[in-house]
Amino acid sequence: MRKPEEELTPVQIVKELDTYIIGQEKAKKSVAIALRNRYRRKKLPEDLRDEVAPKNIVMIGPTGVGKTEIARRLSNISGAPFIKVEATKYTEIGYVGRDVESMIRDLTNIAVNDVKKELSEEVEALAKERAEGDLLDILLPPISFPRNKSAAAAHESQDKGVGTAGASSEERGTRTRERFREKLKNGELEDKLVEIEVKQPKTQVLGMFAGTGLEDMDSNLSNMFSNIFPEKKKRKKVSIKEARKILEEEEKDKLIDMDKVVKIATERVEQSGIVFLDEIDKVAGKGNSHGPDVSREGVQRDILPIVEGSTVTTKYGAVRTHHILFIAAGAFHMSKPSDLIPELQGRFPIRVELKSLTTEDLEKILTQPKNALVKQYCALLATEGVTLDFKPDAIKEIAKIATFVNSQTENIGARRLYTIMELLLEDVSFSAPELSGQTIPVTVDYVRTRLKEILENKDLSRYIL
Repeated sequence: MRKPEEELTPVQIVKELDTYIIGQEKAKKSVAIALRNRYRRKKLPEDLRDEVAPKNIVMIGPTGVGKTEIARRLSNISGAPFIKVEATKYTEIGYVGRDVESMIRDLTNIAVNDVKKELSEEVEALAKERAEGDLLDILLPPISFPRNKSAAAAHESQDKGVGTAGASSEERGTRTRERFREKLKNGELEDKLVEIEVKQPKTQVLGMFAGTGLEDMDSNLSNMFSNIFPEKKKRKKVSIKEARKILEEEEKDKLIDMDKVVKIATERVEQSGIVFLDEIDKVAGKGNSHGPDVSREGVQRDILPIVEGSTVTTKYGAVRTHHILFIAAGAFHMSKPSDLIPELQGRFPIRVELKSLTTEDLEKILTQPKNALVKQYCALLATEGVTLDFKPDAIKEIAKIATFVNSQTENIGARRLYTIMELLLEDVSFSAPELSGQTIPVTVDYVRTRLKEILENKDLSRYIL
């Protein structure tokens, strides 16, 4: 839930994060301060404002402890443009990989879409009104009235002779249009088929170049291809219900000022954007003259100017990265933050270590967050009329089993709960339609019985859990 920046005190930010993330107070505190510093920076005199750089953060901790969730929720709270990228994607193709500037281009696209969505809500009422007018024009094509007076008089006399109570053709057309307008508003014509012109997005035409490396091509080249393949329209028969949606979207596009959208979106990216660089540990390592380390250090050096502050060309114009907040994360099992090149280390001054989750943490994760797994499964099966009754001891047992399996196999943190819960409720989920109206008690014995075979057979648990 987005709140005004002045309300986002560090205490308030942590409180909001607590509703979704269990534990990791140190990490929450760090990101809360980083977000609040942005508000403080905006209050500074202009000459000092540009000198204050964001304090980028490195989160260190095993998978499944909440690194990504903290960054994502931080973005949701503040309404800031957010993107998550894997650092390893830039090493996939030879020594170069994907263009690192693509992360800023993608972030700008996200911001533009968000702003466009916000502004579309402002013009929604007018767009609906215009779309309704377009539908009436399709249902009742405008009548071409006679130009000369004698012909008009003849038409009028004919109208009177037919018994229209002296109404002219124009008046009758207006009344008919109003009747149809009323029917449209009442939903009486929703299933009627009409023929409309539908735009074919340019992306469909440019899609033929997918996989050729042109998805990250220079914006000028992209615009050139867009001009070569201009927007096309095709006629399509659809129901009035579907036609209304299509026409409303087209009217919104006409009403929204794209220059304003781009200006707001660019400012948001530059002043409030958040880039989450996951798996940064996978590109850590001292470079050698040959081998994979060449690629790793090369990626670090490519990322460095983006984090330091540079200007990236996007299809919406130049975007400066000087005040974008970068949050890097990695397990650092095989490497350590000091293995990053010194220049990059200096750009991530705040290092936060996230703790491995305990049994108590997993127990809280199952029940306390707004999106807790127990709440999710109860809600899902309630749609079939089945009530799940989780006993407190059963939840503790699930947490214990998750901790045990994590200790015996790969420790994947809270993600282990997903596989355990899915296996635990597999039979109930499968038979739910036949169990409608029943209450299923989930007890300690139920949990142990359902997971007994997996726990006893360690080889099996390695693959299933």
